Amino acid sequence: MQTSHQKHCQYSIRLIEKLKSLDTKKVLDFELINKAIYWARKYHGDQKRKSGEPYYSHPLEVAYMVSDYNLKTDVIVASILHDIIEDTEVSAGMILDNFNERIMQIVNKLTTDNLKEIYNIFCEDEEAALIKLMDRRHNLRTLKFMPQSKAIKKIQDSYDSCFLGMAAEISQTLEVEFLNLLGKKEKKLYFDDSSFFKLPKVS
Repeated sequence: MQTSHQKHCQYSIRLIEKLKSLDTKKVLDFELINKAIYWARKYHGDQKRKSGEPYYSHPLEVAYMVSDYNLKTDVIVASILHDIIEDTEVSAGMILDNFNERIMQIVNKLTTDNLKEIYNIFCEDEEAALIKLMDRRHNLRTLKFMPQSKAIKKIQDSYDSCFLGMAAEISQTLEVEFLNLLGKKEKKLYFDDSSFFKLPKVS
């Protein structure tokens, strides 16, 4: 029978296997990536998502998504650490001392839910913006585990900000997924009153 510790390893194993399959030019620093995974597991500790999964599964999933569009070590590591300042005792200085300045800069920028600051990230730093987009993508995929009021706010904030525009810039497939997440699929789950606010429809 699997222990809880062994079961939780599935998230890191899945990510590392994908990264190794994509890293045909051997550019990734797996020692640094594994260090980031260790930090995520250590500092997020016993934190849980609404789904009951360990919280650190979320940043690992974000890194998994990011790797389809950017295969730089600093970006993958920052994806894994993107919530660690906001949700744990880890500071920007600790990230700087144990990783590097670029990773610290990205993670520090991502420690916000303010729509104006998110817009600035999208305008100023494509790598940080990509992580923020995939963070929102994963959160929208798991809305069914959130309280209804929080889910409604997450959808409205996503629709009112730059997420759709950036998704469209990356690929049509990603844009369609966001349209579905913000409209057709989640509207059915959370908006019995279609007049609450208008969401885009996917034909």
